[in-house]
Amino acid sequence: MPDYGALVESIVRRLVRDPESVRVDSEAQGNGVFEVKIRVAPEDIGRVIGKRGATVNALRLLAKAAAVKSNEKVVVDILED
Repeated sequence: MPDYGALVESIVRRLVRDPESVRVDSEAQGNGVFEVKIRVAPEDIGRVIGKRGATVNALRLLAKAAAVKSNEKVVVDILED
């Protein structure tokens, strides 16, 4: 089983200005579904979302592509504090 949280975290840390504030939690929901939750500093949320959601959609696509071989599903969400 790949570590989807580590994959997403390594990408997000390179996108933001404050990589120390990045928190990524990954948990299995059952039935091959994994949920990845991203928390970043408030000033970096726009960088992670991107124009019209392009960046976050690309993150979701990469996570889903990593899950295809093991026949799993990954859900990526950005949480605000």
